[in-house]
Amino acid sequence: MKLTKTFKAFFKSEKSGGLLLLSVTIVSLLLANSSIQTEYIAFWAAKLGSHSVTEWINDGLMTIFFLLIGLELEREMYQGELSSIKNAALPLFGAFGGMIIPAGIFLLLNFGTITQNGAGIPMATDIAFAIGILSLLGNRVPTSLKVFLTALAVIDDLGAIMVIAIFYTESIAYINLFIALSIMGGLFILNRRKVHNLIPYLIGGAAMWYFMLNSGVHATITGVLLAFVIPFGNGGKKTSSYKLQHFLHNPVAFFILPLFAIANTGIAIGGEWHEGLNHPNTIGIILGLVVGKPLGIWLFSFIAVSLGICTLPRDLKWSDILGAGMLGGIGFTMSIFITLLAFKNDGQEVITYSKIAILIASFIAGTIGFIWLKFVLRPARKKVTK
Repeated sequence: MKLTKTFKAFFKSEKSGGLLLLSVTIVSLLLANSSIQTEYIAFWAAKLGSHSVTEWINDGLMTIFFLLIGLELEREMYQGELSSIKNAALPLFGAFGGMIIPAGIFLLLNFGTITQNGAGIPMATDIAFAIGILSLLGNRVPTSLKVFLTALAVIDDLGAIMVIAIFYTESIAYINLFIALSIMGGLFILNRRKVHNLIPYLIGGAAMWYFMLNSGVHATITGVLLAFVIPFGNGGKKTSSYKLQHFLHNPVAFFILPLFAIANTGIAIGGEWHEGLNHPNTIGIILGLVVGKPLGIWLFSFIAVSLGICTLPRDLKWSDILGAGMLGGIGFTMSIFITLLAFKNDGQEVITYSKIAILIASFIAGTIGFIWLKFVLRPARKKVTK
């Protein structure tokens, strides 16, 4: 299987970005539990206008991350691994199982409680972290496994976006929502009239974001909606979609996501931090990510292949799919993001304990996934030169 240049660039940026995310998370945790703890945490909570520094990052800069996700999803649908039902079926079923089973495990423990709103937390996969860990295995990773995990994570993110839009919208200001969607309609008309200049789309996107922010629907959804009205054309290097996607890769991987990680993992861990891990909420998050993710991804993929809906690539074994499922349990960015939405009215304590559970679960999932794949994947044979 040949990889497109766009996929290679994406995989490379996510690989480096994942390793950077790990580094800044460790630094943020150390600073939040150092002698400057009070000042460090106060900085991220400081107000800039009507929002805190962290809120501007989560509601503003993360919209750009979702714009990139939308552009990548669009490319995969038109030209990549999701462009045909046959290619898309395996990661699609895997992603579906990787969302349903973890959410089911969480609800089994939390249904009817004040924390049942967190069911979306263990449904997410962090693309950067998952690919970053996979890349540590070097050339022993089959091409099909790279494609499967990447496509699965992209579909997973789409699922998380839908969860945010449907389940984490409390009240809607319909006039603002109507204006935002009207702007999107105007941009779609520009698309159909073959206007390729990016400036009107970016200005319109900023206006969409403002009205979406004030509509009650989470503003980051704007990023995905904007991605699908930017002209894709033939997907070549001269198209508006390609130029913007190529431009955003490095800023998102090396600035926006690390900044999000720093701002949201500044957790002051007290001496009794472990007491919060006994709560059904934190148990549900950990079990959902560590157990539910690999179980759901492997099981639904197996069912799809058994029913003849799709086939398992020749260079993959079911043990490889299970390993990819383990890496799918690295929730991190998206899980923390959903945590902030799910529990924004339930106090800082439940958010803090949820973040700790996500960090623990992501560490466990990444570690066992790496060890498992290192054990089951054979090293690539070296070419013998005569």
